[in-house]
Amino acid sequence: MNERQIPLLENERIDDLNLKGLKIIQQTNGFCFGMDAVLLSNFIKVRPNFVGADLGTGTGIIPILILGKSNLKKIYAFEIQEEVADMAQRSVLLNGLEDRATVICSDLKLANRHIEKCSLDFVVSNPPYMKTDGLQNLNEKKKISRHEVKCSLEDIFVTAENLLKVSGVFYMVHRPNRLCDIFELCRKYRLEPKEMRMVYPYVGKAPNLVLLKIVKHGKPDLKLLEPLYVYDENRLFTKEIEMIYSKLTIEEN
Repeated sequence: MNERQIPLLENERIDDLNLKGLKIIQQTNGFCFGMDAVLLSNFIKVRPNFVGADLGTGTGIIPILILGKSNLKKIYAFEIQEEVADMAQRSVLLNGLEDRATVICSDLKLANRHIEKCSLDFVVSNPPYMKTDGLQNLNEKKKISRHEVKCSLEDIFVTAENLLKVSGVFYMVHRPNRLCDIFELCRKYRLEPKEMRMVYPYVGKAPNLVLLKIVKHGKPDLKLLEPLYVYDENRLFTKEIEMIYSKLTIEEN
C-alpha cells in the first residue's frame, strides 16, 4: 500500500515523475513509458476549458503529465488491455486526478459509445509504431503496445476524426518512416497536418521520432519546426531536453 492506500499488484512499482509530487504505477516486466510520451505531452497546447482524449493510454503517463502541467478540465484515456487500464486507473487515483481523468477500458474503435461525436477539443496518441507484419515482441503486453495488433494507424485517424470538433487538434508522435501513411490518412479523413517536428538522437544521425499537430478540416499549410536533438556531442541531454523534463507547465493553445 501507499499514502492513498492504492493497492499494487505483483511486479508493480511506483515511480516518481518529479513533477509536483505526481507518481505513476508501472510494471517491472511490462512496457514502461519512454521519452516519446514525455516529448508528446510537452508538444501539446491546451486551455483550461478544453476536454480531450488519449487514444491508447498505456500506463496513463500522457494524461497524468498533461494534467500535472496544466489546468485542463478533463481528459478521457482509452486502453484496450484490461490489466493495463486498471493500472492506469490506479495511477489516476494515486494522484487524486479522478475528477479530471477517466480511464476507459475499451477498443478505441468504439469510442463513440463513451464520448459524444465531434465533442472534443483535442485528441492525443502515442500509437503502436510497427505494422503486424514486422518482428513482434514475444511479451503480449509489449507486442500490443508496439505493434498494430489491436488497432491500425487508420483506426487511430478514424477515431480522432469522429471525436474532434471542427478545428479540433490531433497531436501525435510516430516514426518518420510512417509519414507517407500518416499524410495519406490525413487527407483521407480531412485532418490537415499543420506542424511537424523531427526528433534526432544527435547531430549527424537520422531522425527516429516525429511530432505532429493535425487540425480537423484545417487549411493546407504545413509548418516544419526546427529539429529537436536529444543528445549533444558528449552524449548528454541537450539543454532543450533537460528543459522539457524539468518544465512544470505546458503552453496554452
